[in-house]
Amino acid sequence: MHKFLFSLSNISLIAVIGSCASLAHSHSNDVPQQGIEGYVYLVSGNQMPSPDAKPVPLKGTSTFLYIYQLTNLSQVQRQGQSAFYYSIQTKFMTKVETGPNGYFKVNLPPGRYSLFVKKGDLFFANWFDKDNNIAPVEVLPVKFSKAEFRIDYDAAY
Repeated sequence: MHKFLFSLSNISLIAVIGSCASLAHSHSNDVPQQGIEGYVYLVSGNQMPSPDAKPVPLKGTSTFLYIYQLTNLSQVQRQGQSAFYYSIQTKFMTKVETGPNGYFKVNLPPGRYSLFVKKGDLFFANWFDKDNNIAPVEVLPVKFSKAEFRIDYDAAY
């Protein structure tokens, strides 16, 4: 009798564990896996090409990446004609911390976004699309868009 109860309780435990695993598995499939992933690199010093010097590999950096809805130059307060901005008038979505090698990965709904880093109190981004949208990245359904962000305000080209 005890062996029968022991076997029955083991079967019940296995059934409960199996159903929990099944629930956890089905839940993870319901969450869309999409967003942006890539690297943030710190670039400084003389970047002029030279026949005598080999190109230096990019160096990832640990920082925060600020993600806003797609932002046009007309939607920021800019410091002169620089790539630094006092304020951004589009919706802030999230910020993500990069690893020591600069890698980041963040889930976002499908849409178009702009990427920024900060230097002190100012936002920085220095590339644009043909419509003057700042550091644009598009997230498509169920895909991670690749992005490479270069912090190069201390570089000379």
